[in-house]
Amino acid sequence: MPTMADVARSAGVSVATVSHVLNETRPVLPHTRQAVLDAVERLGYTPNTLARSLVTSRTRSIGLAVSAISNPYFTEILQGVEAAALEHGYSLLIADPHDDPEHERKVVQLLHERRVDGLIVAPSADPRALLGYLARHAVPTVLLDRVIDGRMDTAPPFDQVCAENTEPTTLLVTHLAGLGHRRIGLVAGLPGLSTTGERITGYRQGLALAGVAPDDNLIVPGNSESAGAEQATAALLSLAAPPTALVTANNAMTIGALRTLRAQGLSVPDDIALCCFDDFAWADLFSPRLTAIAQPSRELGAEAVRVLLERLASPGRPARTVRLPCTFVHRTSCGCLEEGGETPAATRAARSERPRYSENPVHPVHPVHPEKGSLS
Repeated sequence: MPTMADVARSAGVSVATVSHVLNETRPVLPHTRQAVLDAVERLGYTPNTLARSLVTSRTRSIGLAVSAISNPYFTEILQGVEAAALEHGYSLLIADPHDDPEHERKVVQLLHERRVDGLIVAPSADPRALLGYLARHAVPTVLLDRVIDGRMDTAPPFDQVCAENTEPTTLLVTHLAGLGHRRIGLVAGLPGLSTTGERITGYRQGLALAGVAPDDNLIVPGNSESAGAEQATAALLSLAAPPTALVTANNAMTIGALRTLRAQGLSVPDDIALCCFDDFAWADLFSPRLTAIAQPSRELGAEAVRVLLERLASPGRPARTVRLPCTFVHRTSCGCLEEGGETPAATRAARSERPRYSENPVHPVHPVHPEKGSLS
């Protein structure tokens, strides 16, 4: 196999110059750099990654720990991470913590022991053991999707990348209220996750903006999974005054809610309106088509890689939180009309029961744009 010395002779430069070009350890004149790259291509030279890591103390690898890799949302995040890592010359090691705090700490430790340069982690509902390990070993880390809130005030700050959660959920609720719904149920996520808390906050904020009295019985945890959402939806439908509309707080719970509605012979949106947080590839194929909040999944993954590489380049800079905006995808499961269609029965009934708090529909609150440099 050709060696670095062979590349240097072919390009007419020193071995040190070849090393600087391949490892990007020092600026090299453009024509010299191109001569080295041409020699690498001509000779078919493959760098010895292990040897290079011994010299640079870098493995050019990133560890990714996210739960429910089978979930389309996290699958798209993974694709964004992988593409961005490859673009910057990094390989990816992946582990699934299964949203279990103890298993989470173990898999992160295993990734760290593989000498990854940094970690991207979607933390569990109780990440204290995880954060303690990362802090003790000073592991460069970006927390993804789920942020560490004020309850973790003893933890050192970490870079964080997530989507907006509060304002987009507010938008769903105000949209349903604008259609006349006064009993809006929320199938919430796993208690303890920041995404769950923020979406509940957005739900309450939407009710307040619409002038709708809150009812805690209309918030039921679906634990971020399909089976939990089936039970939560059944509980909501069993209320003496069941909701006329539902908001589901992630895509897996949307599937569970739809299963329960079908099992009980209820039609969406004729019998009950539905809006969901998380759009997914086949949401437009459902009948009715699902009104949803679309998260920038791939962009979140790519941004997490960029923030991690910035951390590796500048270890001493202050930690920051990056929030990316979501998109409201307006379809028909909320009860809005297809062009030329009729108003669904549930929407007609909800409008007939609506108190005259306003003659005009509530204007949706648009998602805010990301603010970098501060924890939210």
